[in-house]
Amino acid sequence: MSMHTDEMIKPAVLLLEDGTFYKGKAFGKTGTAAGEICFNTGMTGYQEVFTDPSYTGQVLIMNNCYIGNYGTRNIDTESDSIKIRGLICKNIARHYSRQQADASLDDYIKDNGLVGIYDVDTRALVTHIRSKGAMNCIISSEIFDRDQLQQLLKQVPSMDGLELSSTISTRQVYDVGEEAGTGLRIAVLDLGVKRNILHCLAERGAHLRVYPAKTSFEEMEKFQPRGYFISNGPGDPAAMDYAVETVKAALDAEKPLFGICLGHQLLARANDIPTFKMHHGHRGLNHPVKNLLSGRSEITTQNHGFGVDPKAIAQSSRVEVTHVNLNDQSIEGIRVKGKKAFSVQYHPESTPGPYDSRYLFDEFISML
Repeated sequence: MSMHTDEMIKPAVLLLEDGTFYKGKAFGKTGTAAGEICFNTGMTGYQEVFTDPSYTGQVLIMNNCYIGNYGTRNIDTESDSIKIRGLICKNIARHYSRQQADASLDDYIKDNGLVGIYDVDTRALVTHIRSKGAMNCIISSEIFDRDQLQQLLKQVPSMDGLELSSTISTRQVYDVGEEAGTGLRIAVLDLGVKRNILHCLAERGAHLRVYPAKTSFEEMEKFQPRGYFISNGPGDPAAMDYAVETVKAALDAEKPLFGICLGHQLLARANDIPTFKMHHGHRGLNHPVKNLLSGRSEITTQNHGFGVDPKAIAQSSRVEVTHVNLNDQSIEGIRVKGKKAFSVQYHPESTPGPYDSRYLFDEFISML
């Protein structure tokens, strides 16, 4: 466990695109990191959040006032590395209280080369982003000159129009789950899939074959899958025509299809419904969503900065809304009329978060 004295603590600074400037203290790797600033309101599950591929290219504010109080564990990851670009916190817990933990948060972040800043008024910062909207930012524990930081920040691309899935998707095809027995073969288009989504399908008896983002439908069809799963992932769905074409081909093949998060946005785009960049997105573990088919509500885990256009869906003859967000009425689930194809904007595997939505995996399996 790392031991710290006040002499060892180095300064760090945070600059937002609109000129907002914070001074804080450095932790993790000494360096500079930039990307789109966003916030997560979850009180737990920080390690799963840091390793979620959907956060690629983003600098994350953890809104809970203490982060790190139960340490880190090697198995509590959603991918093979930390995916966020940088981390902003109020307080870092130097000591952890979980017997199963392998390391402190500070050591884990250092080992993964992540630049962090703490001792920032995260509540004020989140309030600012909620009113001003998503924007880029830069953190540094080595450059403290505002003009120099401003110049570096200008070079950071906007998330609007950015294609990221192909940069973090698997490089080679791999299998998950039992090959023998059920015959429940599912082809997974990996756009930045979380490990626990694959586990949720595999534990229901499915045999998954996971394919790189730019794999053609014809290539996946050689596996003779019973259905298709379109994963979550980072970036702008409007910059992913290659994946929209794959989803269209899967729909034409009349096989069951399930999409989560980015997969939900791509299913909408495959049915000529546009997506848009949200003002500040949804990221947390406590978002209430109503299932319009059952009339029941569920508390959901969310991580997305893009949404599906509600006006276009209202005029669509092909797609109907199945789930809505009870906070802002945004679209959280759709299904394609006359086909076994559906999707949700949130994360039913819910790691971290409540398991209210895992019934969706059962519904997909029963469709197969």
